[in-house]
Amino acid sequence: MSHIESFSTVGLDPRRKLEFWNDRASESFSPLVSEPTDIRVFNGAITRGTLGEMNLAEVYSDAQLVRHSRSHVARTKNAMFFLHLQLEGESISRQDGRESLLREGDFTLCDSTRRYEIVFNGANRMLVLGIPSATLRRQVGCPECLAAIPMPGSRGASGLLSQLLRKYWCDFHQGLDEQTAGRVSVAILDLIGAAYADLPQALADRSSLGTAHRIRIINYIEAHLTDPDLTPTEIAKACKMTTRYLHHLFSDRDETVARYILRRRLEACSRALQSDAQRGRTVTAIAFDYGFNSPTHFGRVFRAKYNVTPREFRREKVATA
Repeated sequence: MSHIESFSTVGLDPRRKLEFWNDRASESFSPLVSEPTDIRVFNGAITRGTLGEMNLAEVYSDAQLVRHSRSHVARTKNAMFFLHLQLEGESISRQDGRESLLREGDFTLCDSTRRYEIVFNGANRMLVLGIPSATLRRQVGCPECLAAIPMPGSRGASGLLSQLLRKYWCDFHQGLDEQTAGRVSVAILDLIGAAYADLPQALADRSSLGTAHRIRIINYIEAHLTDPDLTPTEIAKACKMTTRYLHHLFSDRDETVARYILRRRLEACSRALQSDAQRGRTVTAIAFDYGFNSPTHFGRVFRAKYNVTPREFRREKVATA
């Protein structure tokens, strides 16, 4: 029979709430840290169970940012992929420089062996299916190449998978016998394989050697965003390839390597400028944290992206908080 455990922060002392929530979430998924938008009103709840060699959990939370950092990756014991299915509300998942917006019924994959973050801008519910890496690889050739790609819950094989998972979770609460649960788990894994096989060829081709190199490049960039000497030449040297080949790997994308680095630095700075913990630091100090070595250059490229100066951006966010 299905065994269900539930945890909730409701009624906890606010001083203990965040520690309790981070501990329960980390043991349910992989090591992570939650940054609630407002800890005074934040609440979360997790209901979890197992499905053969997989695990399944429904997560409710108020607005928060979830981070799985390099230190969390180092503490991750089991290589897992998490399928995040949005039940209510919206979320934004980021991994390998990609970003996926999920609305009700949509889902995406997340790799526990690499850094990721998930943004919940309001109250939401999410269903999380944890799949051992070896299990998923029997269905999907290169699952790490598919992280943070949004899959629609309204059509095709991905729509069927979304419906099956939601229906199964409702039945799970009633306690399915082990044989039925086994059959359902096989059907779920088959549908996951079918859903990702349905991707357009440009995405389905991600198992190529070139894609593997591109993931390695992106991971290196993400780990060295704070380095002011991060350049295509230095990246190529660290990844043991020519600069020409590095640029070739990005030639079918919407941005060059340099533009990718700039975008990710600006996004990191924008989050720091909104952070209460960074409020006492100057704009210049935050810019230097993320590899910019000229306040004038930082101000110019920030304004080009966000249409306001960094100081105006910070004031607007504080005013609307």
